[in-house]
Amino acid sequence: MEKEVNLQEAIKNTVEENLKEKTKFQLQSKVKNQKKIDPKNFVWFKDLNKAFSENEKIHKNRLSCFNKIDHNTKSWIRFTPLGGLDEIGGNCAVLETENSAIIIDCGMSFPSEDMHGVDILIPDFSYLREIRHKIKGLVITHGHEDHIGAVPYLFKEMQFPIYGTSLPLAMIENKFKEHKMHQYKSYFRSVKKRVPIQIGDFKVEWIHMTHSIIDSSSLAIQTPVGTIIHTGDFKIDHTPIDGYPPDLHRLAYYGEKGVLALFSDSTNSYKPGVTPSESVVGKTFEDLFMRTKGRVIMSTFSSNIHRVYQAIETGIKFGRKVCIIGRSMEQNLNVAMELGYIKLPNDIFIEPHEIGKYQDHEILIITTGSQGESMSALYRMAIDEHRHVKIKEGDQIIISAKAIPGNEPTVSQLINFLMKKGAKVAYHDFSEIHVSGHASQEEQKLMLRLVKPKYFFPVHGEFNHLMKHKETAMSVGIPEENIFVMEDGEQWEITPRRVKKVKNVKVGKIYIDNQINEQIENDVVIDRQKLANEGIIMVVAQVDKQNKKLIGRPRVSTYGIIADKDDKAFAKEMEELLTNYIDHAKDYVYEKNKIFENELRNVIRKHVFRKTKKYPTIVPMVYFM
Repeated sequence: MEKEVNLQEAIKNTVEENLKEKTKFQLQSKVKNQKKIDPKNFVWFKDLNKAFSENEKIHKNRLSCFNKIDHNTKSWIRFTPLGGLDEIGGNCAVLETENSAIIIDCGMSFPSEDMHGVDILIPDFSYLREIRHKIKGLVITHGHEDHIGAVPYLFKEMQFPIYGTSLPLAMIENKFKEHKMHQYKSYFRSVKKRVPIQIGDFKVEWIHMTHSIIDSSSLAIQTPVGTIIHTGDFKIDHTPIDGYPPDLHRLAYYGEKGVLALFSDSTNSYKPGVTPSESVVGKTFEDLFMRTKGRVIMSTFSSNIHRVYQAIETGIKFGRKVCIIGRSMEQNLNVAMELGYIKLPNDIFIEPHEIGKYQDHEILIITTGSQGESMSALYRMAIDEHRHVKIKEGDQIIISAKAIPGNEPTVSQLINFLMKKGAKVAYHDFSEIHVSGHASQEEQKLMLRLVKPKYFFPVHGEFNHLMKHKETAMSVGIPEENIFVMEDGEQWEITPRRVKKVKNVKVGKIYIDNQINEQIENDVVIDRQKLANEGIIMVVAQVDKQNKKLIGRPRVSTYGIIADKDDKAFAKEMEELLTNYIDHAKDYVYEKNKIFENELRNVIRKHVFRKTKKYPTIVPMVYFM
């Protein structure tokens, strides 16, 4: 046994010795081979390393073109959003230096359901009044209502040149006609894209951009502290209907020169990928027209000229005559045709009263009302109140628009009305019946990569959209400390060295009755809200002032408080309350009707609150006899 153990140890030792010798030999060979390295090869390796370092430096330089900006300047610019942040719509902002200012867009937004009798909202112009002495012009990016809808109301107070491309200015001209403001056309200044013009301390260039309306633009604004880019509303459509894709080369040109700040559309910041081209809607139209034997009635935003154009082209292809219904739709289409943006033969159009002369399969109606507006043509058709068109079985309705946030209930109600009439409605069931006009995440990234700004300001969207756009910007390398999420009314001072919030200015919304194109005072809207939520009580009584007695029975009317069947009981209750009040009233309340009525109002209010937990509007009318 001992011999076996010794033998195993001897074998083990021998193996270990052999391994040591082998390792030693390999190390010696390696050293020997290293000594034989060709010096030329070593120089070549150093060249590769140097080339890598130089390319790395080139990459850093091309991604930091903003370093070309003069960082020693003592100038500053200030950017103040007056609308369009933490909301969809109402876009308006001010860019200013010490001596001059320009306004970027002036749009309207839609009211909420509790703003009774209010048609549109416009920005509060208080800050513009403060700085009107240095405002050199209004700069328009495109012709959507949320960017031009408030211009007439601004011009009723103050006037200065309006700069924009042809279609937006023509749309503003139509608004001026409605408001009987023809004289202000002299302030229009038509611009050429890619041609910078001087406006005060700013040199502004319009850069062609694709969106859901023709002739949209981004802005390159050269300021005393550097260039800023404002995208306006945009998407990157490589196959637009008119064949004019976005001018990415010009954006890249400014990006290479160095951009101080980028202000970019955030509406679709939650949507991954790329927004589909407007041209995909045409294929959906063809499918629908092909299978429809009755009338086709298509509704979309009146400003979406290319959508309307695609529908008309499809209608022509299937041998249909085209009837345009809706004042804004007619105006916008006429303007686009007169200016040459679209070309259509005149003989395809018919008037509403001519529809009955043709078979149903020969008719295409283009109309307004995609948002379910109660005064729109499509809504009136659905409830049999339109003069020329009533919805019937066999009609194919195409609602080629997405509901604006807050309008979903009214759109749903409209669809219900249409379906009850026997019509087929294409809306949710086709994914490409409508495409957005706003950039999705990959397009937002492309914009950031082309412009390569030092500072980034997400704009146009609710607060959560702005924050999501901030995340996207960080993902492409914009440092978090260089991204600024703003709110309306905040004024931000920008220099090449730093950005800081300097103050808050007054902002808010002005209520507008669009039927008479006039402002509704805040207290009127508040009263309407209170009446809708709390109701009203009116008490009319005669009082014998001398004997301090009630003469006859008071007349009591209530609205929104008591059911009709309980009116008599409530009137009796008010009579007892009034009698009790008179019995215990102090002498001073009889000095004036107003004092008596105010005291009575308080008594009734307390009583009604105990009973209903509401504070209705109390209207006492007391006559002393």
